[in-house]
Amino acid sequence: MSEVTMKQLLEAGVHFGHQTSRWNPKMKPYIFGARNGIYIIDLQQTVRMFKDAYGYVRDLTAEGGSILFVGTKKQAQDAIREEAERCGMFHVTNRWLGGMLTNFQTIKQSIDRLRKHEETLASPTMADALTKKEMIVIKREHDKLMASLGGIKNMRKLPDALFIVDPKKEEIAVKEANKLGIPVVAAVDTNCDPDVIDYKIPGNDDAIRAIRLFCTAIADAVLEGRALQEERQRGQSGDDHDIESPSVEDHDTIEESAGSDIG
Repeated sequence: MSEVTMKQLLEAGVHFGHQTSRWNPKMKPYIFGARNGIYIIDLQQTVRMFKDAYGYVRDLTAEGGSILFVGTKKQAQDAIREEAERCGMFHVTNRWLGGMLTNFQTIKQSIDRLRKHEETLASPTMADALTKKEMIVIKREHDKLMASLGGIKNMRKLPDALFIVDPKKEEIAVKEANKLGIPVVAAVDTNCDPDVIDYKIPGNDDAIRAIRLFCTAIADAVLEGRALQEERQRGQSGDDHDIESPSVEDHDTIEESAGSDIG
């Protein structure tokens, strides 16, 4: 899916914002009007800004960049996890741990511990060497770490960008990314602060269908970017094979030409 259409946005209810009593005045430029006490989002702007966000994610991943999908509220968890895994990216769906970005070296230590526990639990030899009580302790810690870090256990460095559903709820994640200069792509509802988001997609961040549409489109952008990266790498590999090493005769010709030029 290279473009999200107005029809798709309408069917998913992306145009429905929050109640008029719950809004951030900074979102005024993206609001079409109000109906029955609910703000209606200007979907013409959503289509345009969605296209910009999609292009950014595609180009970033085409250069080998990584995206961390973030969405911890109940209605976002499944879509965030499933779409991140579909495109081979990282995700946080349980709880954002303070310092997940700004104190990543400490987080990495916890990830290493999680991976070590996984190896222990998967190895019959190592399991046999431990007492039942020790295994229970390891299993308990493994499950706890998995709940909070499972989606980033293969993330060995900071992500190149974040994709967030509901940046108001994920305020800490946004602040950490802003502090480190990591770009943020996010669905911004009428109660959000758009100024802290680099690539904003004005839209409903509560409806399950709207959230699924956002996540699917961003995952598609990642997959398109990865396909471009692979195509580029294949092209470079082909070019390398096409370049022939100079023959002995070529070397002689080059030397003769160089000699005549000097003379």
